[in-house]
Amino acid sequence: MAEPLYQQIADDLTRQIESGVLKPGDRLPSTRQLCDIYEVSETVIRFTMIQLKARGLVYGQPGRGVYVKKD
Repeated sequence: MAEPLYQQIADDLTRQIESGVLKPGDRLPSTRQLCDIYEVSETVIRFTMIQLKARGLVYGQPGRGVYVKKD
């Protein structure tokens, strides 16, 4: 059985963070941009962000965006 879309996207973004494509302090693309990149709904991206926050990889700043955590 295939993983849910939000899990697949969270795994992809996790790989980008771990490989250094997305560096500590970098701002992730906006929800709208991520929807366009992955061709999914805002709900899927919301679940993706929950996954990344639970993994301790990102943090949100209300009104500013979501950023890669610094070590």
